[in-house]
Amino acid sequence: MTLGATLYVKNSVEAVEFYLDAFHMTLGYNVKNSDGSFLHAELMKGDVTGFAVSENQDEEIVRLMLAAKQPTMSLGINLDNNDELQYAYQTLIEGGHILRELGSLPWSPSSADVVDKYGVCWYIYVSQHRPD
Repeated sequence: MTLGATLYVKNSVEAVEFYLDAFHMTLGYNVKNSDGSFLHAELMKGDVTGFAVSENQDEEIVRLMLAAKQPTMSLGINLDNNDELQYAYQTLIEGGHILRELGSLPWSPSSADVVDKYGVCWYIYVSQHRPD
């Protein structure tokens, strides 16, 4: 089984560029709406689709997501190294907010929880491991 994730955001073209930069990804298969926004845009890491982005026209949903202090779901991204983690963290907090600062957990030496400016909650981490 594979779990797919689609982020429904306002300003999908800007959001795609933001996520491509934050996570060092490339744009894969994509289809645009007549207004130039994305109906569907797959973001790739190598030859694997990480997640997709689609335009959301409902501003109330975006407002509620941005206001959430503890979202009910987050997307976990295992980054390749601490430099990638630091870069993603600094990028994602611009215009967003921090739920948990960068730090260690029993199963990850470096991780953080943030909500980005599009209202998406992220759990970003490196070198996940299980304690003894």
